[in-house]
Amino acid sequence: MIRTVVAVAALAVAAAAVAQPALSPYASAGQQQAAMKDGRVSSELLVRAYFDRIAEIDRAGPKLNSVIALSPRAITEARRLDAERAAGKLRGPLHGVPVLLKDNIEADIGLPTTAGSLALADNVTGRDAPIVRRLTEAGAVILGKTNLSEWANFRSTRSISGWSAVGGLVRNPYSLDRTACGSSSGSGAAIAAGIGAVAIGTETDGSVTCPAAMNGIVGLKPTVGLVSRTFIVPISPAQDTAGPMTRTVADAAAVLSVIAGSDPADPATAEADAKKADYLKALDRDALKGVRIGVWNRGKGQLPVLDAAFEKALEDLKAAGAVLVDVKGPSDVELARVGALEGELLRWEFKAALDAYLASTPQKVKSRTLDQLIAFNKAEPRELALFGQEIFEQSAKTPAATDPAMQAKRAEARRLAAAALDRMLAEGKVDAIVAPSGGPPSIVDPVNGGRFFGSPSTLPAVSGYPHLTVPMGYAGGLPVGISFLGPAWSEAKLLGFGYAYEQQSRARREPDFLPSLAKRPDIAEAYDPR
Repeated sequence: MIRTVVAVAALAVAAAAVAQPALSPYASAGQQQAAMKDGRVSSELLVRAYFDRIAEIDRAGPKLNSVIALSPRAITEARRLDAERAAGKLRGPLHGVPVLLKDNIEADIGLPTTAGSLALADNVTGRDAPIVRRLTEAGAVILGKTNLSEWANFRSTRSISGWSAVGGLVRNPYSLDRTACGSSSGSGAAIAAGIGAVAIGTETDGSVTCPAAMNGIVGLKPTVGLVSRTFIVPISPAQDTAGPMTRTVADAAAVLSVIAGSDPADPATAEADAKKADYLKALDRDALKGVRIGVWNRGKGQLPVLDAAFEKALEDLKAAGAVLVDVKGPSDVELARVGALEGELLRWEFKAALDAYLASTPQKVKSRTLDQLIAFNKAEPRELALFGQEIFEQSAKTPAATDPAMQAKRAEARRLAAAALDRMLAEGKVDAIVAPSGGPPSIVDPVNGGRFFGSPSTLPAVSGYPHLTVPMGYAGGLPVGISFLGPAWSEAKLLGFGYAYEQQSRARREPDFLPSLAKRPDIAEAYDPR
C-alpha cells in the first residue's frame, strides 16, 4: 500500500501542472482516439489526467482502491506514441489509449505482479504477457495495475470479493458500501468510475462478467483458447482466460481484436489465429433484426426489481428487431453436478498450475510452492486478518495433475456444460441466449458474508464458451447486466448483438459515488420522514 500511495501522489503532483484535457473522464477509447486525431488531447495528457483522477477519487475522496500501482513508464511511453502520431505513424484504434491491467497479468513496466498477495511483493519478472505485448505493439499505453480479489478469489470459501492484502477492499462507485464483485474488481470499478476507458480482467468463472455487471460496464469472457494465458497467475488451464472490460461494446471489440491470437507457449490457443476476427467490423445497429434469441431466466421471481430490469431489456431487444424464444435450461440437478465437478476440478488443477508459475518467478520470491504460500499466510497477520485459506489447504491435498480419474472428470464437466448450452441453442433454434448476468451488488459484510443471486457464468466457464455482459439498467438504483451466451468462437456474433442492444437501450449512466443507498434522497426521506 505504501508503494502505491507514494507512486500515485508523486505522479499527481506532475499531473497538476498540466491542463486537464477537453474530454470527459468517461470518454470511450474511440472518443479518445478521435480527440487525439483532432489534436484536442495527446496521449501524454490523457495519462497525466488519469493519474490526477486516481489521486483524487481512488486514493482520496470516495477511496475506491481500484488501482494497486501506476506504471512509472506510462508518461514516457505516451510521449513516444505522441511523437509517432506527429510523424504520421498510427498503429490502430488503441494508439495512445491508456489501458489498465489486472494485477495477476505480468507487464515489463518495473512493477511486481502480486495477484493481491504480499507473498508476491517482489515478483518483478521483467516479462510481458503475450497479451500485453499485443496491446503495446498496437499502441496502447499501460497505465498501471488494478486491484483484485486476492489470488483471483481462490484462497478461501469465506473470502470478501474485491479484497486483497496488497490493495485493500475495492469499493463499488455506485454505492461505496456495496461489493464490486470479483475477482476483476478493480478493473470493473476503475472503468465505471472513469479512471480509464479500457481494462483487462481475467476469468475462471464469473471474474470478468460479475464485476462488469455489478459496476455497470461491458465485460467479455472469450472462448478459452482465443487469448493467451502465458505469464498470467493461473487457477485452471481448462477455464482461465483474459478479457476486455470497457464502458462500450465497441471498445471491447477493439481490444479483443488486438489481444486475440495464438501463442506457441499456450497450446490451448492453437486455433486462435484461424478463429479470430476484426471484431469492430461485426458491430451493426441492425445486428439483431430477424435474429432468434433464446431467453433463459432461471432466477425469475427471486428479486422483483431484477425481473423488471430484465423485462425492460427484453422489450429493448424486441425493439431492435430480435425474435425472442423462451428456452428451457438445464435442471437444478444438472447444474449442481456441473458446479460440484467444477469446484473439485479447480482445486485439483490449481496446485500444479500455481506451483509451475511460482517456479518461474524471480528468486526474490521466497514462496515457491502452494505449501510455502500456506505457511507464508499463517505467518503474516495481514493475510489472514479477514478470512482464512481453506481453498489453498484443500488444493494442497489433491491428486497429481496426471491423475486419470480427475482427467476423466474434467472431460465430463466440459461435456455436460457444453451439452447444456448446445441443447438450449438447438432446441430453440436460436443464435444466442440472453439471461440476467446476476443480481445487483450486495452490501459488503465481513461477518455474515454477501448475498448473491444466480449467474449464468458457470456453463460458459466450464464449457469454455464465450460470455458477454452489457449494462442492462438498474435494480433498486444499482447496476445490473444482461448476458449474451453462444457457442465457441462466436464472439463476433455476440459483440454484434450486444452492440445493437446497447445502442437501442442506452441503459448505462455514470456513478454518483454515494456512500450508501440510504443517502439517496428518496430512500433517506423514507428512512427518516420527520
